Amino acid sequence: MCTVRPFALTLCAMSLPLIIRLWVLALLLGAAPAFALAPPQPTLPTIRLSIGSTTVKAEVADETHERNAGLMGRKELAEGEGMLFVFPEPQPLSFWMRDTLVPLSIAYLNSQGVIREIHDMKPLDETTSQSMFRDLVYALEVPQGWFERNKILPGDRVVGLPAPSSAQPD
Repeated sequence: MCTVRPFALTLCAMSLPLIIRLWVLALLLGAAPAFALAPPQPTLPTIRLSIGSTTVKAEVADETHERNAGLMGRKELAEGEGMLFVFPEPQPLSFWMRDTLVPLSIAYLNSQGVIREIHDMKPLDETTSQSMFRDLVYALEVPQGWFERNKILPGDRVVGLPAPSSAQPD
């Protein structure tokens, strides 16, 4: 039944399929920003890290804005490449995969470069990979499974890390 209000009369005059199409269009237009990904940050300076006989070329994210952006928006990450997050002081770490399209593995390291734990993370998953340890200064993200394929485990040491004091505080 139609009421006297002009908007309601306009809706009553339209066919139901048209109303449904307009409603779906409104939902899609309203939801569009939720699907927009953060643009990838420019490639950061790299360093070569060694773990046993294996090496990884890692971009260094040692400033707050670089750590916040991480690998978001990147569509690929080559085997043997990654991103090293450097923090100014030991702390517990927590990472998620918001706007990150590439499946990753992350290793949390202490100030001596010892890998304390490794986690696999799924693209676009906002569940945090919370560390169990509180003495972490570095996080190393690589393509998912890279640590396993290279037989790298917690307790292994990463060589070639920059000093934690080079990192910008949060």
